[in-house]
Formats: sequence, C-alpha cells, structure tokens
Amino acid sequence: MNIAAETVSRRGLFRGQFGAKPEAAPGWFSVDGISAGPGDVFWDGWADDAGIFVVGDDGVINHFDGKNWDRMPCPAPVPIHAIWGSDRTNLWAVGWMGLILRFDGETWHQIRGCVVDAGGKYPSVPENIPLFDICGFDDGQVWAVGDRGTILHYDGVDWEAEDAGTRAHLRSVIVLGNGCVMASGSDSTVLLRGADGRWQVLDCPVSSNFTASLAIGSNGALLAGGRYFVGANGFRGDLAIWDGERFERFFSDMEVSRFRAVGRTTQGMLSIGDAGQIHLIRSGRIDRVQSGTGHDLLGLIDLPSGEAMTVGDFGTILVGDSDALTCFAPAVLSGQDAVNWAAMDSGTDRQLWGMWHDPVKNALYACGEEGTVLCHDRGKWQALPPAGDLGIHDLARAPDGGLLAAGQLGEIHHFDGTTWRKHFDLFMDVTLLSLWSDGTGQIFAAGDEGLVLHWSGSDWERMPSGTKSALYGLWGMDAEHLLAVGDFGQVMRWNGSRWDEFNAGTEHFLFDVWGRSLNDVFVVGLSGTIGHFDGARWNITPARARNDLLALVGTKDDVVAVGAAGAAVRYDGHRWHMDPTGTTAGLRAITVDGAGQYFASGDGGAIFYRESK
Repeated sequence: MNIAAETVSRRGLFRGQFGAKPEAAPGWFSVDGISAGPGDVFWDGWADDAGIFVVGDDGVINHFDGKNWDRMPCPAPVPIHAIWGSDRTNLWAVGWMGLILRFDGETWHQIRGCVVDAGGKYPSVPENIPLFDICGFDDGQVWAVGDRGTILHYDGVDWEAEDAGTRAHLRSVIVLGNGCVMASGSDSTVLLRGADGRWQVLDCPVSSNFTASLAIGSNGALLAGGRYFVGANGFRGDLAIWDGERFERFFSDMEVSRFRAVGRTTQGMLSIGDAGQIHLIRSGRIDRVQSGTGHDLLGLIDLPSGEAMTVGDFGTILVGDSDALTCFAPAVLSGQDAVNWAAMDSGTDRQLWGMWHDPVKNALYACGEEGTVLCHDRGKWQALPPAGDLGIHDLARAPDGGLLAAGQLGEIHHFDGTTWRKHFDLFMDVTLLSLWSDGTGQIFAAGDEGLVLHWSGSDWERMPSGTKSALYGLWGMDAEHLLAVGDFGQVMRWNGSRWDEFNAGTEHFLFDVWGRSLNDVFVVGLSGTIGHFDGARWNITPARARNDLLALVGTKDDVVAVGAAGAAVRYDGHRWHMDPTGTTAGLRAITVDGAGQYFASGDGGAIFYRESK
C-alpha cells in the first residue's frame, strides 16, 4: 500500500466540502449545508475518515458523510452533551436526564436514562441525573460523569455507578496516558481513578469550575474552566496543569472569558469558550485566534483532514484549517476583539433614546433627554433647538414635511425648520415611546399603558389598543397594517379597523419591531430575545444572550439589533452573529441610511456608525 497516497487521500476527504472559505478573511469559516438555525445549540462532535457527528439540544444528531448533512433519528428529545467512541461502530453519547445512547454503525439506541413516570414526566430518580461527558478505552471500558458526583462505568457488559467520594457536579472525564482516569468539575473538584478502581479526590489549589480537560504526556492533564465574578458581572477563564503530582495555574496573568473545551491539533493545543474565543497553546505561550464570531463555542472536533471544527450556540459550526489555527489576533483583553463600529462625536452627554432617517431629505436625527434633538449634517452632529424640556423618545415626518418629536407626558412637538411648537399634549403622565408615519399623513404613536394615538389629517385621536401594557415599538407596512410590541411578549396587530393580539410565543418584554414585509418581521427584547415571523408562524430564538436588545432595523440584505452594554447582533440572511461595537455604553436606538450605513445611539450621548456590508 502506498502510505503517502493513502494519507493524502484521507486528509483530502472533507477538504472543500464545507463551503467556500472567504478569500479576504483567513481564519475560521461557517459550514454550509447543515440545517441549523439561531435556536440551535451544538455541544460536541466526533469524526473519523468516513464522516462527522454533531450533537446538541433536543436530541439533535447531525451526520456528515463527506458530501451531505443529515439529521439522524434519536430515541430521546433531550440535549446531548458529549459523544465519544473508539470507532463508529462503538460510539457513545450522553446528555440530559441521564441519557446514554449507543451507535452500532447504523442506528442510535437508548441504553439508559430518560425514565418517564405514569404522567409522562421525568421523575427525580438517580437514573435521570444529567450527564455531561464520556470517555473510555479501546478495550470497551467507558466512563460517564454528571451532576451530584455521578460517575458511571461500563465494563463491556453493564453500566454501574462508582463512588466518587464527592457530590460536586462533574463536567469532564478523560483517560490519562498511564491508564488512570481523571474526572473534574465544580468547586475545583478533580478526581483520579487508579488501577485499583477507586476514585481519589485530589487537592487542587486552583480555584475554578472545570468544564473540560485534555490528557498530556504520560500522566499529565490540562484542565480548563472559569469562575463568575460578581463585580465584573461575568466569567473569567482558568487553565490549570496537572503534572502527575501537583496542580499549577497556567497563564495566571491572562484575562479571558470562560473556557468550554480543549483539544489537540497539528499546531498545538486549542482552547475554545464563551464569546467566540479561541486560543492556541504551544511553546509555553498562549495566543488569541480570530474566530469571526461572538457566539459561545462549546465543543471542539479534530478532523482527519488536519483541520479543526468548533460547534456552539446559535447553530454555530466553524471549520479552521492550518491558516486559521495560526491566525493570531493582537494581544487584547477579553471582549476587545476587532470591532465593526466606529464612534462619532455627538456633542452631547445626554441620554439618546431615539434615531430616525428621513428618506426624503436623506437626513439623520437623534433625540433624547431634556428635549435633545440632533441632526447629522455634512459629517457632523449638530444640536437643534430643544423640543421642550422633557425627554424625547422618537421622531417622525410631520404631515407638512417638518419634524415630529414625541416623549414624556404624552407631548408631541413639531419643528418647522426654525422653531418648535407643541403639536399635541395628552396632559397625562404617560410617555410616548414610538412614532410611525406612512409619509403621506397617516401617523401613529404608542407608549405607556397601552396608549395608541392616531393622526389622520386634522387632529390626534386616542385609539382603543386592547392592552394596558406598555408598547415600546411600532412598525408598519402601511396605515392598515401595523405591529406594536411591549411588555411580557405583547404583540398587537392593527388591520385598519381594530387592534388585536398577535401571540409571538414569548413572555419576555419586546422592545422593538421591524420588517421588510408582512411575511418577514423581526422583534427583539429582554435578555437577547430575537423573534421572526415568516407569514405563518413566529420563531423565537431562546434567550441565551447576555444583554437586552432594545432596537433593530434592517435593509434588504441584513438586519442589525443593538442593546444594553454595547451589544449588537447582525442577521446576514442565514444566521445571527455577534457584531462587536467596542463600547459598553447602552445602545437604545438604531437607524440605517439609504446607503445601508447603520447608526446607533444611547447612553451618555454615544453615537456609533457601521459601514454597509
């Protein structure tokens, strides 16, 4: 046999099958052809010369045969956290409710867990304790670990529980080079199983919650994880080395987010984790690698081609070749990746709550506290005369072509290009939060306590909205088709004669709504909630983002949402991606001009812009 030819053939099996790599952006690139959306979470994967398995939430098992991705039948619809095997006829997977699956080369079989009671629910029994990792020997012995110190051992015939000597939650299990087995997890817990079959609790002085580990050398290990810091309102990543006798913190001076998985590549050891972080560890140093995503990366797969694959939140699946594995980012602190937004001088330190682009005049406006209204003119933001003394939350075109500003105490002001005058006064302590105009004289305003106002040409009239909940955002196709969103997932729909509830399937507060058509509508809200209506049903992305999304807008090509702590996400027509802004200021409003350039404003007078893609 020609060994060299065989190696080249094997390494080339998957190369070029995952979609075109962007020419101008060396690094990690997304996998094409897999059915994955923003609601999917992928936890782990396994690969050999014949294909790839990727597992995730809802019992998802996706298989790639070298040409196509297909979803395989799974006996239980619960999250699958880890997959391991000596070969594809001896694959194991573990997950929620103590699930243990085995693949015989053709079919996945449920071996253990997911016990259901007479009422069809999962009872609190030992067999349903969640499992998070699995590993073993080629001779058929396998170990799985999970919550409450659970360790299960498969001896080739049966699964039996072993005494861990701890109740700590275990998240990782590996086989060391000397034949011992190591498990690790919360509260610095590290266990070692010797040749006598007993588990020993090791004294680990490195304070961390370990989530992953990797065998190195004859009896050493690299452990990875993170801790939550209340003052920083987030996780900090930790690495520790076990040399067979003692532990030592690895790269103790680094500031990174929590690690989720570690693996070995031809370029060195690779660690992945929260917020899209990827680090390469080799020659006693650690370097940040550009991943091109801000989504949490949860699993790492070594491919036979020499490439690596990472999987994670929001349906993320990325492939990196040798260029990607050595594409170092500049030395930066966590959360300071290359940004897509640039700051602008607004000339104010007032809070900015609204933005609007006038398509007729091609003019940009921002508004906020104490009657602040700004206009972008010849590359600079300039202050207009204040629109009263109260806060202004939104702007729209007036029937005569002037500018309308709405805000606190139900006041609406009109600007004729020189001076402001009061256009309407509700004489109530109710704030108007959103304006919408069709450009021909039909104007709607919405706000606190379900308030909806309508201007039909002569006067403002209060409309029965059908709700007492606050309405934060308005969007419409025309004066007979509008949507308003608000508290507890409230969506109200105007059909030209009345407002009716339009259930979006979430109870999270919704702060804004925007669409291209009645069959292509987006909403955003609390804790990163993102929803889309396709004309038939709503699809709500699970709220896993760290920040509230407060405003969104789009073009025919993409959609961008912004929110608290400088958060921004962009939908490219296929998936949502984190869109680093380089700021921690809350971004409360966004608009886009005719050239597709986005502008966002928020706390402390912050205004940022993003070039069109």
